[in-house]
Amino acid sequence: MCNSTRLVAQSSVLALFAFGAALPASAQPIGSGLQPEYVVVNGERTSADPSAPDVQVTAAKAMEQINTVNTEDMLEYAPSLLVRKRHEGDVQDPLATRTSGVGASARNLIFMDGVLISSPIGNNNSSASPHFGVVAPQDVSRIDVLYGPFAARDAGNSIGVTINITTRMPDHFELYGDAVGTLEPFDKYSTDSDASSWQVSGGVGDRTGAFSWRLSANHLDDFAQPLGFATLTQPATTSTAGTPVFGATGDLNRTAAAIAVIGATSIEHQVEDTDTLKLAYDLPNQWQLSYVASLFHQNDDAGAKSYLHDASGNPVYTGNVSLAGYNYNIAASTFSNTIYNYQQTQLAQALTLNSADSGDFVWELIASDYNYLNDKQRTPTAALPAAFTGGAGQVNRMNGTGWYTLDADGAWRGWADNELSFGVHRDAETFAQVRNNLTDWVQGGLGTVVNSAQGRTFTDAQWAQDIWTLLPDIKLALGVRHEDWRAYDGTNFSASPALNTIQPRVSSSSFSPKASLAWQVSDRWSLTGSWGEAMRMPTVTELYQAITTGTTLTVPNPNLKPEHADSYELAAQRKTDNGLLRISFFQENISDALLFQSAPLVPGSNTLFSFVQNVDRTRARGIELIADQNDAFVSGLELSGNLTAVDGRIVRDSAFANAVNKRIPQLPVLRANALATWRPNDVWAFTLGARYSDRSFGTIDNSDPVSQTYQGFAGYFVFDTRVRYRVDQNWTLSAGVDNINGDKYFVFHPFPQRTFVMEIHYAQ
Repeated sequence: MCNSTRLVAQSSVLALFAFGAALPASAQPIGSGLQPEYVVVNGERTSADPSAPDVQVTAAKAMEQINTVNTEDMLEYAPSLLVRKRHEGDVQDPLATRTSGVGASARNLIFMDGVLISSPIGNNNSSASPHFGVVAPQDVSRIDVLYGPFAARDAGNSIGVTINITTRMPDHFELYGDAVGTLEPFDKYSTDSDASSWQVSGGVGDRTGAFSWRLSANHLDDFAQPLGFATLTQPATTSTAGTPVFGATGDLNRTAAAIAVIGATSIEHQVEDTDTLKLAYDLPNQWQLSYVASLFHQNDDAGAKSYLHDASGNPVYTGNVSLAGYNYNIAASTFSNTIYNYQQTQLAQALTLNSADSGDFVWELIASDYNYLNDKQRTPTAALPAAFTGGAGQVNRMNGTGWYTLDADGAWRGWADNELSFGVHRDAETFAQVRNNLTDWVQGGLGTVVNSAQGRTFTDAQWAQDIWTLLPDIKLALGVRHEDWRAYDGTNFSASPALNTIQPRVSSSSFSPKASLAWQVSDRWSLTGSWGEAMRMPTVTELYQAITTGTTLTVPNPNLKPEHADSYELAAQRKTDNGLLRISFFQENISDALLFQSAPLVPGSNTLFSFVQNVDRTRARGIELIADQNDAFVSGLELSGNLTAVDGRIVRDSAFANAVNKRIPQLPVLRANALATWRPNDVWAFTLGARYSDRSFGTIDNSDPVSQTYQGFAGYFVFDTRVRYRVDQNWTLSAGVDNINGDKYFVFHPFPQRTFVMEIHYAQ
């Protein structure tokens, strides 16, 4: 065992015994169960059903304990997860899991009432981020989280996690509203300003006989802290050439090179609206029909501010300058590329028909569609400050991008000793991207095409799973999934450098077996072992990514192979009516992992470029500890926490030898959360939370030793607090502080500092 793996194991086992020793010994026998509104961790996977959630976050508990502004905030304390949310309403908020970083978005499946809201068109932390914005937090009932590719019904993208968000439906007339305000004093380099947001939402719904409905609206207005900084790499020698300027701050970049920080960039003002309609009807034959539609719109204006000024005090954004004894040439793009107007309108829909959850045979039909009705980002190409008000630019459009899914699932429960489930699935994705020149980037019409890319993918799948009761306390689940995948209609065009390519059609077919064994050792203890394989197919943007090399534009590899995951988990769980303790040992081996790495792009060239390639083999092994105890030490006190320790390595990489045995990018060794909530009565709830993460690396060869800088991946240790007061049966007031200790850390971007949150909630 290597030293790092031994350290992971030792630290986790010590934490397990420490937490276990802290649990009161007065726990009652299993049977009465935890109060549903307090259940965060649900250990139903011990039933041997690989589709049952590992973690369940109820909205009632999340709204009580967590300063929830956006739906993804409800996952803030979920074990092993990190949502990279940079500010309120962030639309680039990918999910990191216990085995993958925030740049592996395609390894997760996220659904809202059957609608796929994780973006299947890419595998990155920007344009392929999940679309949490289509569901408002006030509409959520619960969030189920399932780790690993152990369920046959889930596609190969379930390597990391599968998340199902279920929204509420009323059983009587209800009217609700919510108002939230935040304030974040931000101080970094020469930026000292306040970021803030306000959000209002409301909904109405009712049930009349067999028909129920809900209509809701959510409006968010956010002024964020800077998401980036403009920097210049310090030259090797001093020089007095150039116009003297002043105001920069010295620092190191993530590779330890000296830099001058000359301004704040991507300072977003984001306005978002989410409108949702959900309908349900109980048919006379015990069938249930439901429909949900959610329309999301955002308008995002991003600005920039230079720290530099000349001798007369005028701001400087570009030009040949002399700064602190060094000569720099500041390109127009240094600042102009960081201001933009981004508009999005997206529609998510799902239609579901299922049988009532009773009888020997149950079934479900789901059709969902996600459509980019409007998606355009305007950016100037001219220099600031003149470009603030207009001038030449470009617009990037993704109108017409989208996907749909079709599922037909069934389960037969007519046998005494086993349950057979099965289904068929289809998903299809369309990617369309066009960049045009603009004579006026603020409001000008479309000019000539700069470049474009498009492509389509689809997957047809069939799956089956059977759960046998081998002995009264032992159950075995075996499953298999077959997937047939195609990529086609891929094209790339560029005006300069010249490129006009029709990409080849590619395909892959695979079987993915699964197995789980569960043993109910006693009333309190259970053991579960799970194994599963999964094939994660390349996304359309991975296949058709274009890279400029000098005067040529090249598509590096439209024939990428699927990445193949081989995953294992062994979990022991102790569950009582007041608490839960669970320890899991897991390992994930991935062959042909799809990762960004540096390699020669043109045959015979020594110049390296970073692009998506198949990395021969990666491995992540670790331990996850989860504990939750109600009435701990004193009545009304709940303690919960989780710790994940993982050793993630690049095992073999024939294209980039420097990466071998380095840590998987963006994956920290240790990550932990803890929550303490005291409920002295039914009116008050006081919560103190803590979140911790080690530093990680942003590069596959770990060549970025400096983490606490812009574009670095720093560790953090932050405390959060929340107080909730129920005025009466209708009104609730809440206040809290996130990052109360004011940790100033980077996860590539600067993350929110101390943030104050106030909330008023009404429900009838």
